[in-house]
Amino acid sequence: MLYTEMITSGAIVHGDAPRHLRYNHAEHPVAIQLGGSDPKDLARCAELAAAAGYDEINLNIGCPSDRVQSGRFGACLMADPTLVAACIRAMRAAVSIPITIKCRAGVDAYDSDEYLESFIDHVADAGCSTFIIHARIAILKGLSPKENRDIPPLNYPRVFRIKEIYPHLQVILNGGLKTLQECRDVLQRVDGVMLGREVYHNPWILANVDAEIFGQSTKIRSRHDVLNEFLPYVQEQLDDGTPLQHLTRHILGLFHGVPGGKAFRRHLSENAFRKNATITVLEDAMNCVR
Repeated sequence: MLYTEMITSGAIVHGDAPRHLRYNHAEHPVAIQLGGSDPKDLARCAELAAAAGYDEINLNIGCPSDRVQSGRFGACLMADPTLVAACIRAMRAAVSIPITIKCRAGVDAYDSDEYLESFIDHVADAGCSTFIIHARIAILKGLSPKENRDIPPLNYPRVFRIKEIYPHLQVILNGGLKTLQECRDVLQRVDGVMLGREVYHNPWILANVDAEIFGQSTKIRSRHDVLNEFLPYVQEQLDDGTPLQHLTRHILGLFHGVPGGKAFRRHLSENAFRKNATITVLEDAMNCVR
């Protein structure tokens, strides 16, 4: 399942909603991830997202950025489970598709198994049955967003404990997973895993996921095969006015660890941002790798 980047409720309610809600049909099943703390605005966003065909709506209360804190959403909401529960109730009343939560294992001084249990209790009572838990606490005072992704130690046992206490809830673990073997190990204790940075930096990790995790017999194609299937979409987006760099920045890591991979990445980095860059830039980058 694919999750969008976090989109603020204000950007949808007061901004260019069609642009923010746009996605490609090939991305299904896809969830939209929202950031916000106003139940009324979030309910309206949920209605628009459901109408746009999203399969799930995920409320992000794990993002630790300063901008997010100033807008009173993201990880700071972990300290206000009553408000989070109100947001969940409002969205559930507005739509019939699943409403889920992406949270942290704690925030600032609220760093205990007991606090996370209390938080889960409040939000589950509001009707949320799926919790994606980043297994680090967020430290909002003293650490940057980047540091919050690495410095707070991973606490998998806390997430495992939540699943043991709430077997009826779907608990998905996020944070620090870098290999499919690590995913398999964790899946013995929770219902699912979410991969973030590793997939972004090394997309090819997903080449074997259908076979290794889901037991499906699939033919593994080459990286070049995948890019050749990507080219028509790239051209379609270029014709629609999308700059090439907005497409290629997401595939810079496709040849991670492969001879020629650095040349591929360098060619895109140096040329895709140029005004009126065409699909030829990507094709030339592909030729950097045998």
